[in-house]
Amino acid sequence: MSRSPSFSIKSETDIIVDVESLQRWVVAFCIIRFDLEQGQLIEECYPPNSISQNEEHEVAFSSFPDSISQQHNRSSIHDCIFFFRVKRQEFFQSSNKPTSEITEIDNYEADVSVGRKELKVSTNKKKSHGSKYLYGFVFNRQRHDERLKRGGEQKSVVILSHCPFTSVFRPLLQIMGPLYFDIGNKALMYIGSCISSWPDPIPGTLVDLPICNATLKVSLPPAHSLPLDGGLLPEDASLSINQSIPQGLFHDSDVFGIFRALLMQLWRLWELLLIGEPILVIAPTPPQCSEAVASLVSLIAPLYCSVDFRPYFTIHDPEFARLNSLQEGAVFPAMILGVTNLFFLKSLRVVPHVVSVGCAAPSSSRIALTSRASTGRISSLNEAFGIQNLSLRKFSPSNLFNAVKLKREGPLSLMTEHREEIWSNYAAVTKPDTSILNRLVDAGISPRVEESMSVVNNEILRRHFLELTTNFLAPFGSYFRATAPSEGSSPFVDPPPLPSFNADEFLSNLLARGPGKFLLKRMRSNWLDLYRRFLKGPNFLPWYRRKRAIVEQEQYSLWRQARIHADIGQLISKMSEVESVDSFNAIEKHLLVEMQHRSVSADSEAACEKLKNNLQVVFSILPKDKQQMLLMNPERAALLRTTHEGVELPKEPHLGGSHMT
Repeated sequence: MSRSPSFSIKSETDIIVDVESLQRWVVAFCIIRFDLEQGQLIEECYPPNSISQNEEHEVAFSSFPDSISQQHNRSSIHDCIFFFRVKRQEFFQSSNKPTSEITEIDNYEADVSVGRKELKVSTNKKKSHGSKYLYGFVFNRQRHDERLKRGGEQKSVVILSHCPFTSVFRPLLQIMGPLYFDIGNKALMYIGSCISSWPDPIPGTLVDLPICNATLKVSLPPAHSLPLDGGLLPEDASLSINQSIPQGLFHDSDVFGIFRALLMQLWRLWELLLIGEPILVIAPTPPQCSEAVASLVSLIAPLYCSVDFRPYFTIHDPEFARLNSLQEGAVFPAMILGVTNLFFLKSLRVVPHVVSVGCAAPSSSRIALTSRASTGRISSLNEAFGIQNLSLRKFSPSNLFNAVKLKREGPLSLMTEHREEIWSNYAAVTKPDTSILNRLVDAGISPRVEESMSVVNNEILRRHFLELTTNFLAPFGSYFRATAPSEGSSPFVDPPPLPSFNADEFLSNLLARGPGKFLLKRMRSNWLDLYRRFLKGPNFLPWYRRKRAIVEQEQYSLWRQARIHADIGQLISKMSEVESVDSFNAIEKHLLVEMQHRSVSADSEAACEKLKNNLQVVFSILPKDKQQMLLMNPERAALLRTTHEGVELPKEPHLGGSHMT
């Protein structure tokens, strides 16, 4: 795609950009030019001062294909779209702290009753967009012209966002990129005006986003796949999971297209992602390496990916110096790095798993992501699966020599010839599912047919790995079951705590009962080792904490609704005097919480009125001496006097006092 779609442009008098509304979706638009003398230069950044100077420098270097890896393209214009992720400067110093041990879960559970209330309040504060990472979506144009210095020029249009919404920003760039090269900086204002009219981004929803007279119909990734550090999620989305939306982050990525030659290895890659192993992904072009990293992250949906992934990583990233200084034998941090520069093969030799994908850049000017088939044609589906037909030629001395050389040199063999391969000593527990591979459809020769079949194949693969991950996580379900008050019991007491987690106990029970038929059919006998690795990896604890917070909030809501609808008269008719006093104290506690949250919850006012009435009913049946003791607290006395006007309360004794416990 080299030209923008046909749509009407607003007149300049109609262009109004609400910056605050714009930045719900976009941090900034950047126009970056590659200058032969000065390097990467940011020509325009709108809105101004949206990012720091250091971030501008990092964004500029991440917005161009690596010159070492780019094959020279002789076409007059070559466009490509890719994306990157960089750590925001305020978070850089605190990065890569060691993962907490499982024992920290017990400390977390001790504070969960406080944490759920804080979570409820914090999600309603004004969005600060204090995200840990910044996502850059790039439309890069290389124009070759023999009349220019060195025969060409490069320029990139970049959308910076705190949202990892590839489903939004890639199609948006297909409009915005060519439009900028048609009309210049006015395109930023036009697109900014459209985006500022968009509604708030609500995860897990299908939305229509107008761009002039065009409309983007996109699905936003669900809340459980997004980080909570940026204040992005509204309360309802952050605290519950919409079960009707099974996709995770980057659900639009082309798994089949980018891993077409390595399909048999997807199960091993799934395990490496699951347990949080570091992976170096190398490809000839930024679109291919960013697509590969996005596809890997999407494999473990619905599990939240806590591994630091970089779809396009360059030597100019501030973290490269630290990674490059790691000595032989050092533990590489849990990261997925997408690179195109072959220099990384030498500088990051300590990375234990290397994946090479993609083919050489095509000579056409078509955007690589438009067709979604970025790895080229494969002669047959069997070859794509790595199940090549056996022949005598395969066992020839020259082929045997090449195989030995490939194993001896490892990833460094890519320095002489690019090939799609995986280098890893990890032995997978999960067996490739040949029934899934047999369902995949050969894409054919026509690009249009290829694109359609790729969509079908991606759906097959994504559904399978979603089912695989869901079944893998199923044994943890007993730790995430909310309980409601039983019929006839008081909803004013504290709900029972969720079961505490102990890793050894969990593994022992799992060994006794097994992981379930679905996994037993697909995993080898050492399947318990995969669970052990998962518990020690970086993905488990953040996922567990998030699930725990969601279930705690769900249980809190169930008990709150039970309190609102409780028949207090029927409950207290069965209570002793001591139980009635305890109920009074419990109702008072819940009432004070509701009064604090009046501005947060829409139904808090009604809940307050119901609890006030309940408080008055319980107070009215208590003996006079108990009433006098309760009224010794002035705040409680004032609260009771506002519950039922016209009801005469006992006069307050002139004594000091405190809350009855």
